[in-house]
Amino acid sequence: MIDHVSVAVRDLDRAGKFYQAMLGAIGYQTLVVRPHTIGFGKTYPEFWINRRANMRPVADDSGAHVALRVRTPALVDAFHAAALGSGGTCDGAPGLRPEFGAGYYAAFIRDPDGNRIEAVTFIKTGT
Repeated sequence: MIDHVSVAVRDLDRAGKFYQAMLGAIGYQTLVVRPHTIGFGKTYPEFWINRRANMRPVADDSGAHVALRVRTPALVDAFHAAALGSGGTCDGAPGLRPEFGAGYYAAFIRDPDGNRIEAVTFIKTGT
């Protein structure tokens, strides 16, 4: 079982604001702030951003990919909207993705540094 994940960012202040808006839409809070890292979570820090000032922007086909499970399609939609509203880019609009499995409902975004973050839930289908 995974305890936590982290992604590298160039500008911790900018990324902190972005991630607080996006992760806040699915119930996460800023729980730890240190000079070079911020931890987000619901009860403990499970998603971290770490400052790497000299990192290059992530290319379209590289970078981290982190998928966060949420309870409802509405939370997937809220995650996507919050990400776009706070400086992220769409890498896959909210919707069903049958190629990933029955009821797989997800949205994908790129953070300002190019990391790919996904919110996913599973909905019951007619099958």
